[in-house]
Amino acid sequence: MRALLRNPKFLFGAFVLLALVFVAAFAPWLAPHDPMAQSLLNQLLPPRWAKGGDPSFLLGTDTLGRDLLSRMIHGTRPALLVMIAGATLSGLAGVVLGMLAGFFGGWLDTLVSRTVDTFMSFPPMLLAIVLAAAMGPGLGTVVISVVLIGWTRFCRVVRGEVLALREQEFVTSARTIGVSRSRILFHELLPNLLPLVIVLLGLEMGRAIVVEAIMSFIGFSSSGLATWGSIIADARSYINQAWWAMTYPIVAIIVMVLGLNALGDGLRQATDPVLQR
Repeated sequence: MRALLRNPKFLFGAFVLLALVFVAAFAPWLAPHDPMAQSLLNQLLPPRWAKGGDPSFLLGTDTLGRDLLSRMIHGTRPALLVMIAGATLSGLAGVVLGMLAGFFGGWLDTLVSRTVDTFMSFPPMLLAIVLAAAMGPGLGTVVISVVLIGWTRFCRVVRGEVLALREQEFVTSARTIGVSRSRILFHELLPNLLPLVIVLLGLEMGRAIVVEAIMSFIGFSSSGLATWGSIIADARSYINQAWWAMTYPIVAIIVMVLGLNALGDGLRQATDPVLQR
């Protein structure tokens, strides 16, 4: 804990993540207006601090008179859901398959490796769009798309690390004294993989937010939710009149991705004994 609290990357990433969780959890109370409520009399109002701004609309409004601050606040909810569910399921599938393929080798390694190559041969977003077109729009579709895109990265990296670790002396010693394969996998190899998995998980969370934004931008997220991608999609048609409407979600996505990457890097620096030495 002391190492984490002294790490500026971890502190920045933890602050960004906690802020996202807090805003998503208390969105109905933090948002000053209904994010879907329209008011045609308040179209394209500038931010409060700009000339012509309305004090009741802090960040301004869009072409339908919807409050941008409220839409940004409620947009944290689908982003957080896709980030946690998509990255976690991707990590579980990729780590388990990568460990099994790297440790046992043989036909299992060949099968997993060829499956990874097949998935990675498709452009990631094209695969996600085809899946969304087949299953229909919705957050569940976005989560499944994130998993299908992300598990291959975990699997390939973990497999390569296990191939190196299984030849180390501590694994050979465990085999010599009769330790079971399952115990070697989860008590010897997995703890040595955790720093790497933590970094991959932080990167995948950032990618999940970007994928959710892209899917909602093209209309494959739930139409009944305010999302950062849908705000960008709506704002592109009037960017010359209200550039700020597109700026807010883009800045939010950039900050979230940078924060999650820093969080994963900080956790790795604090948990990896090699880096500590």
